[in-house]
Amino acid sequence: MTADLLYQIALTLVPNIGSVHAKALVNIYGSASAVFKAKKKELETIEGIGTVRAGCIKSFTDFTSSEAEIKFIEQYKITPLFITDAAYPQRLLQCYDSPVLLYYRGTADLNANKIVAVVGTRSNTDYGKIVCEKLIDDLAAENIIVLSGLAFGIDTIAHKAALKNNLQTVGVLAHGLDTMYPAQNKTLAKQMLQQGGLITEYPSNTNPDKQNFPRRNRIVAGMCDALVVMETGKKGGSLITAELANSYNKDVFAIPGRIIDNKSEGCNYLVKNNKASLITGAADLMEMMNWVVTKKPVNKQRELFIELSPDEKIVVDILQQQPQLHIDDLYFKSGLNSSAVAAALLLLEMQGIVGSMPGKMYKLL
Repeated sequence: MTADLLYQIALTLVPNIGSVHAKALVNIYGSASAVFKAKKKELETIEGIGTVRAGCIKSFTDFTSSEAEIKFIEQYKITPLFITDAAYPQRLLQCYDSPVLLYYRGTADLNANKIVAVVGTRSNTDYGKIVCEKLIDDLAAENIIVLSGLAFGIDTIAHKAALKNNLQTVGVLAHGLDTMYPAQNKTLAKQMLQQGGLITEYPSNTNPDKQNFPRRNRIVAGMCDALVVMETGKKGGSLITAELANSYNKDVFAIPGRIIDNKSEGCNYLVKNNKASLITGAADLMEMMNWVVTKKPVNKQRELFIELSPDEKIVVDILQQQPQLHIDDLYFKSGLNSSAVAAALLLLEMQGIVGSMPGKMYKLL
């Protein structure tokens, strides 16, 4: 435990000081202890702090709560992660409202190369269960960390499927690490501690109150590379997570469902409104995330294109210069008219030489 931990915990307990304010203060002063030692007049001049918040910091005296939390941390071998720690989830640092302090138990590397969050309804159908399990099964060989909220339904299915496939899986909680909600997931949570972990921004003795869950969702959205939404209504927490992920510039994907099925209304809404890319399985996800390893060496591509037409040859030569290209750039670089480029791309796609990507992007296969 660092000597600054007492002040780090205390900073999260100061009234009227949220994550954004706490991060700003730490950026200015370098540490939590330095924030508490700063003069009130100096704090008042900081943008967003002012007289009231400066007064809250200088009048804070409840360090006994911080000391009690440290004892809890030591007793249960919890790892506190402050925003200045190297082990803090670095993806979260890109989010303006990321927590200043996290409490973590587990074995997973929270800064692993590939983290996929899977979220959905608490009352899934058989279709949702099958699709979720297949997605995780097909990701088993990719060494991906599966992230979710350990709630009933899709969250639980995703965590269990990850464990079954020997993937690390991390649950983000809306309460302290001294309890488990829902209680039925206690056994699952214990298994995850050995093959993934549990993480929360809430100290011990924090109940799973309603207002905590949207805040929990921002951590799910912020920690992942890709967010997959499956089976959710238009007013579910999964939609909140998807909106947050979009605001953080994360890649959001949705599994479509029947248009008459309320459980798929949210997913279809996300796709229809360009808030998520449609995928039907792990292969789509891997390709759209550019996580698929190209099997054909680039220097052998030309040997395959002997029978190409002049227009097709021009398009292929351009695409060999970079991984993918927008169709407007193809028009510009080729010097061909739009009809000629469109025809060449269609024929190349039919031959399996060129693939189309979201946003009118094209690449060599």
